[in-house]
Amino acid sequence: MKLNRVAITGLGACCGLGHNLQEIWPALIQGKSGISFMESYSIDKLTCKIAGEVKDYSIPEDILDAKEVSRYDRFLHFALLSAFEAYRDSGLTSRDYKAENIGCILGVGMGGFPVIEKDMHSLFDKGPRRVSPFFIPAIIPNMASGLVTIKLGLKGINYTTASACASGTHAIGNAAMEIMLGRQDVVISGGAEGALAGLPIAGFINMKALAKNNTEPERASRPFDRDRDGFVIGEGAGILVLENYDKAVARGAKIYAEVSGWGASSDAHHITAPHPEGLGAIQCMRQAIKTANISAEQLTHVNAHGTSTPLGDVAEIKALKAVCGASASKLQITSTKSMTGHLLGAAGGLETVFTALTLKEGIIPPTTNLENLDPEIDLHIVANKAEKLNGEYALNNSFGFGGTNASVILKKV
Repeated sequence: MKLNRVAITGLGACCGLGHNLQEIWPALIQGKSGISFMESYSIDKLTCKIAGEVKDYSIPEDILDAKEVSRYDRFLHFALLSAFEAYRDSGLTSRDYKAENIGCILGVGMGGFPVIEKDMHSLFDKGPRRVSPFFIPAIIPNMASGLVTIKLGLKGINYTTASACASGTHAIGNAAMEIMLGRQDVVISGGAEGALAGLPIAGFINMKALAKNNTEPERASRPFDRDRDGFVIGEGAGILVLENYDKAVARGAKIYAEVSGWGASSDAHHITAPHPEGLGAIQCMRQAIKTANISAEQLTHVNAHGTSTPLGDVAEIKALKAVCGASASKLQITSTKSMTGHLLGAAGGLETVFTALTLKEGIIPPTTNLENLDPEIDLHIVANKAEKLNGEYALNNSFGFGGTNASVILKKV
């Protein structure tokens, strides 16, 4: 069976660096930080006071009216903002495809914790009648794809993946397969997350996962650095429009890159820690390479999962060395989480957006705050300054709690 090719024809994003890609991409290339002291949540009793927070955003009336904005959690705001940006960027109109041939698959790792906490207090302080009737649709993860399809009038596939920090990349892989198999012509995909709330932050603090530097927010996320001590939580979204390649060409669409392969696997090792030798990640990346029908030597750029945790960064480098062999020394590796923080379920979506732009623009965003390279990190890291891209295939990795792994390979066009 011949598989359809998959083009990326639209991009949208929001994160601590900005509300859209016009703001985010130049800041990313310049190595600016989107990590700061939190403003949207009371931080008095939390030892972690920093995040990659989306500040001072607003939702246009043509996306949500004022009443609707107040009903939905932040992760849904971000999903809609970035999905509309990506859809408009794609140039699609209602004349291009039938509505039932356009779908949406988004990744959400945690759902609506800010609203959960708000209504939990209403329940215990004021009684069950004070819980909002909009509580359930405000917080369930699948409402991300649901609202996008409702607001854009899409009648194709519609669901959300929830696989922790691999959610967005799993969503993109599933979306690409729908197009490869000819079941959809277009799928809006990526991830959204808005988990800046006391419960998740306290949980991450108590499991000792978060960075401890709370005095200099912009320096706290330091992937691959010898002195890294945990990740910085972020929020936002990264959304892509995936489209049947030949049909995109026929309608004269702008194409950022091609989705050529993807893989998924399980560590079957530990609920939170990666396999120390990266065995699950190895299997995942090899599957992506096989699906893309390329050799490992053809990979040149990696937007790494690179969360800034002591165990995770080393395991990923070991996995890349095992997969690429001698050619691993030629890889240009970066972790944009150094500037955005870790967007959990949205990380794969945002970082695939960045990978597509890297291929389109020919420039790789740096890993910032890399002052003392960990001795166990013995591959080339794009450190502190952007580099010119060499080659045409790029890999984006996302690994999550529960040992779940996802990788996607993009090709320059």
